[in-house]
Amino acid sequence: MRMRLVAWLVTGAMFMEVLDGNIIATALPQMGLSFGVDALRLNVAMSAYLLALGVFIPVSGWIADRLGPRRVFAAAIAGFTLTSLACGLVDDLHTFVALRVLQGASGALMVPVGRLLVLRHTPPERRMVAMSNLVWPALVAPVIAPPLGGFIATHASWHWIFFLNVPLGIAAFVLALRLIPVTAPEPSRRFDWTGFVLCGLGVFMLLTGLDQLAAEPGVPGLGMLIAGSVLLAAALRHFKRAASPMFDLSPLRIPTFRVALLSGSVSRMAIGSLPFLLPLMFQLGFGMDAFHAGSLLLVVFVGNVGMKIVTTPILRRFGYRQVMLVNGVLAAASLAACALLGPDTPLAFTVAVLLVSGMTRSMQFTCLGTIAFADVPDRQMSDANGLFNVISQVSMAAGITLGAICVQFGQVLLDVLALNAPAGQYKVALVIAAVCALAGLTGALRLPADAGDRFVGRA
Repeated sequence: MRMRLVAWLVTGAMFMEVLDGNIIATALPQMGLSFGVDALRLNVAMSAYLLALGVFIPVSGWIADRLGPRRVFAAAIAGFTLTSLACGLVDDLHTFVALRVLQGASGALMVPVGRLLVLRHTPPERRMVAMSNLVWPALVAPVIAPPLGGFIATHASWHWIFFLNVPLGIAAFVLALRLIPVTAPEPSRRFDWTGFVLCGLGVFMLLTGLDQLAAEPGVPGLGMLIAGSVLLAAALRHFKRAASPMFDLSPLRIPTFRVALLSGSVSRMAIGSLPFLLPLMFQLGFGMDAFHAGSLLLVVFVGNVGMKIVTTPILRRFGYRQVMLVNGVLAAASLAACALLGPDTPLAFTVAVLLVSGMTRSMQFTCLGTIAFADVPDRQMSDANGLFNVISQVSMAAGITLGAICVQFGQVLLDVLALNAPAGQYKVALVIAAVCALAGLTGALRLPADAGDRFVGRA
């Protein structure tokens, strides 16, 4: 029972972290008025948070081994709570951005170390259920963040977006100290400064390039993307040769982990672009206001949550490989079906498409997030967790960039073909995302039929 409460505590902390990365998007106009700047300049506050996550996630495993996961997790919650309070109090943009960097750094320790706590302390027979619960923050938070942020900014003040974290953070800090067992720090490797610089700088430049490409495709963003890729390639080469690397790459030899990490990232990018594309299509393409667009997006949230009830029974009945392939095709089909929607589409059909999309999205994310650790031995769990968190962070950012680039490609295609279809560029983007989702299933095809059966308790 105690570890079940710990798992829910970690899930709540993850939800708070992912939510804070997305919630200020709809509050930017009000925040711009408070800071006396154009709302577009405040995009740097979102980018700074996500970039800090990407830079500091790689080092989370080493810090947890060195200081002990309980101590690091509790300290990360405290740092996240204090910076949230400070973000709501400041009135200077530069100070606000600096605090968002510190908040992102705290989140970079809070989420991976929390996942590591669950992996290490949950008995093997309950690990599947615990890992399944850790997936839903990444599903739910990006969907409800825009309408929630808009509601708070409209009916209260944007400051409360951050103040609400304070009581939650205090409660989480107290619970962490009371519930998480004290464990001695493990013998840690010598800190790999070369690997940290290469990996951290590579992730920073890659995420910056993706962010610039999403805002405005051009040479600067492409150059940052290429530079980041080169640095990450150098980091991988270093990790293979170093005597004491920051990441041991041996988990990549495990088929289930490799498929979930590599091919699964393509699926996560494609499916993860949905919360970015739908609000734009509803508002800019169909002319809906923010409230109605957000309300429709909540249907995806209902599908996400509803599917969690039957995820484990379905996996035990049919097995990972079959579920990933069949559900992956359905997820791609639901993405393509969203391209059939229009301003005059009957509400019942729109709700049905969004509900199915949310359900299949939930199932695929759960499959990828749990099978990744199905065959990882305990001694490799820290390295596997670090690799998984870094790649997941990059794929989340890449999903938004994929959606933005596909929208711009759709507009160019419509101009070339001289077509004037309402929201046509967004529909083209959804079709491309559906094709990418299908491409992400190639890894699942190579898995054996019984992959992950022991992990999910399937006879």
